[in-house]
Amino acid sequence: MKKITNSQIHYGSGIILSLFIGLHLFNHFCSIFGAEFHISVMNSLRIIYRNVFIETLLLFAVCIQIISGSKLIRRLTKKYHLNFETLSLWSGLYLAIFLLIHVSAVFIGRFVFELDTNFYFGVAGINIFPINLFFIPYYGLAIMAFFAHISAIHGKKMKSNILGFTPQKQAIVILIIGFVFSILLFYGFTNHFKGVVIPSEFVDVLR
Repeated sequence: MKKITNSQIHYGSGIILSLFIGLHLFNHFCSIFGAEFHISVMNSLRIIYRNVFIETLLLFAVCIQIISGSKLIRRLTKKYHLNFETLSLWSGLYLAIFLLIHVSAVFIGRFVFELDTNFYFGVAGINIFPINLFFIPYYGLAIMAFFAHISAIHGKKMKSNILGFTPQKQAIVILIIGFVFSILLFYGFTNHFKGVVIPSEFVDVLR
């Protein structure tokens, strides 16, 4: 029986996480149409992922990503040079740190502060000065790191041209899409850059 490699484990858990993150980012995209619509879509999606089985699977996937990713980082830093491996390395490292903090924050919000970790929980830090000076780049880099990681993997594994675009150019297109998507998300997170009024229970947590 062929042994499963660390890279394959990392790739498999990454697919599971990517499916959830894709749904999560779609939910955040809905914020463009207002907080109420975002929360409505979130409540529908929670039927899929907010249950013991799926949440446990996602937590295992996060842990596996961090553990297997740390092994890949040690391997890749031994042959460090600028290419898709480097992009994969640094974007993956930031995503691991972000996931660890973000997942912890959500569970603390739910089980310690007994909050509904909804739209307002997610965007509170982005809309309150001066802590938004931290949270805006914190979230922005996380979104870009996700697309950069996909871009790097695509650039390494894709062998065929699409519509005349080489795999390298396709990877660049993914990065551009990620950047545009990031701007759109912040457009929704900030009520079209006009600011979101955050309910007091979410503000108190940040004080």
